[in-house]
Amino acid sequence: METNKLIELFKATIDPNLREDAEKHLDQVYKIIGFVPSVLRLVMDNSVEMPVRQAAAIYMKNQVSQNWMDKTPPPGQPAQLVYSIHEQDRGLIRDSIVDAIVMAPDLLRVHLATCINHMVKHDFPSRWTTIVDKIAVYLQTPDVSGWMGALVALYQLVKNYEYKNNEDRTPLLEALKLLAPLMYNLLVGLMPDPSEQSVLLQKQILKIFYALIQYSLPLSLLTKDIFTQWMELFRQVVDRDVPNETNNIDVDERPELAWFKVKKWAVRTLSRLFERYGSPGNVHKEYKGFADWYIKTFSHGIIQVILKILEQYGHKVYVPPRVLQQGLNYLNTAVNHAFTWKLIKTHMSVIVQNILFPLMCYTDEDDELWSTDPHEYIRLKFDVFEDYVSPVTAAQTLLHTCCKKRKDMLQKSMGFAVQVLSNATSDPRMKDGALHMVGSVADILLKKDLYKDQMENMVVAYVFPQFQSAHGYLRARSCWVLHHFYQITFTNDANLYQGLSYLQNCLLTDKDLPVKVQAAISLQDMISSQSKAQQMIEPNITQIALELLKVIRETESEELTNVMQKVVCNFSEQLTPIAIQMTEHLALANYKIIDYTLGPHYDYKTIKTTKILQILYIVLTNA
Repeated sequence: METNKLIELFKATIDPNLREDAEKHLDQVYKIIGFVPSVLRLVMDNSVEMPVRQAAAIYMKNQVSQNWMDKTPPPGQPAQLVYSIHEQDRGLIRDSIVDAIVMAPDLLRVHLATCINHMVKHDFPSRWTTIVDKIAVYLQTPDVSGWMGALVALYQLVKNYEYKNNEDRTPLLEALKLLAPLMYNLLVGLMPDPSEQSVLLQKQILKIFYALIQYSLPLSLLTKDIFTQWMELFRQVVDRDVPNETNNIDVDERPELAWFKVKKWAVRTLSRLFERYGSPGNVHKEYKGFADWYIKTFSHGIIQVILKILEQYGHKVYVPPRVLQQGLNYLNTAVNHAFTWKLIKTHMSVIVQNILFPLMCYTDEDDELWSTDPHEYIRLKFDVFEDYVSPVTAAQTLLHTCCKKRKDMLQKSMGFAVQVLSNATSDPRMKDGALHMVGSVADILLKKDLYKDQMENMVVAYVFPQFQSAHGYLRARSCWVLHHFYQITFTNDANLYQGLSYLQNCLLTDKDLPVKVQAAISLQDMISSQSKAQQMIEPNITQIALELLKVIRETESEELTNVMQKVVCNFSEQLTPIAIQMTEHLALANYKIIDYTLGPHYDYKTIKTTKILQILYIVLTNA
């Protein structure tokens, strides 16, 4: 097809009035030999306007994703009716795709990167060894404009082998014998340049290295000398200061700046290396020798820069959340080893008070979300995926590990928390942080002879009063603490009754939705673990069940459907008189979810729908 006709065709695909005819035309010509390479040439043509090139790039990506590999026809269907991109066209695309991604602006490069990913998956190394030579040429050229595209192509090559064992990565490791030294030399040359373009290139190199070591560490490629050289560069990236002008950028936008992204990838890689390969006693047998060498060789230098990051955060210097989270993760691994514990032991009490405690306090960001969008606040607080990236969760985990593994840390940490809770002048947010600390180590406290008999009195003295707080977040935190101390053996029935009464009141009468949700979850735990709890709340179970159903309809919380299921199972007889009302509530909740089940969260909504139907079945079965 002539270039001008092709341009007009893709221009028509972005015009709502012409799109349908243009797509029909594409359906008629896409199987013609030479058509897909023509699309790629259009994408590479700088004289064509960008919207047209973008439409062509997306079309190219879809064609390669769906039709690159040879397909086996279904039984009884002629082979000629099963379409794959012709081998002649595939050869042309292989020859030019790396050049295309090098020349392409970011807007197009993302689509071409997906093409390369699929091509590598099916063709490397059997049909496409030249990709290695192409990348090598661009990495060695003095023209900086070619480096990013080459690194993006290399990233797709490495990503295809990211989760394979070293024995299954032979083609990649052979390629990296040539490419890894070029990548390292490029990084060394870029390090003195603090410009955004340079730092973005550095970030891309670190992403490639992370993909290389994420699942398997290729010791044959990364010998001790080579690995040491890389580690020094990672240490330098974490340690170096960012330009002062970053302070002029809005805080919410700073994590997306190149200077902070490159730090994130550096700390993330260091944390992964330590946890998976450098942690003696916790590594696969093939890394045992490496782990012993790693911890003795690199711990001091790396921990020093991690402590520097934490010190900056403690002095109100901006540290991106992911950098902070990964730094805390590194220390969490370090706490487990005597060698590294010696390096951080003298700092740990200060870290608990100046870093972990502030992270665990209610923040301005929390308050804004609580006030403006309580539904989103609830979603974030119960999102397990958020836990993987949250510095708050990392702080909670590090505190728990310290208190569990290291002598005196539990006593010191709890002494600090009780001091905050006992001080009448403590800010309510500080009390929230102190209660957060206490709840985070609840399982440890309940097992220690020194503490377990004091827990009932501690809950009565420091948790119960916060149920009367004017601050909703403190009432929610009190519910959360009871959730973590649900296994307390109450020696005084009045205290158990009081705790259950507080939870019921929070669920039934509190004006703040996050408090209701947390109260319901805590109430379920108390019912399940305290033998007398069911008897105590039975008189109010109808109100509790109906309120639960209302909150489920409003929040669509997965956690609350679990609570509802437990309540129905435990009180099926008592709830029989309101079975019809419950069925109506559940039907409405189910309808609300199904109404947009076919949206972007199809699988997630389907799971919720299934849960509600299960509860509905239990209600109807026992009615």
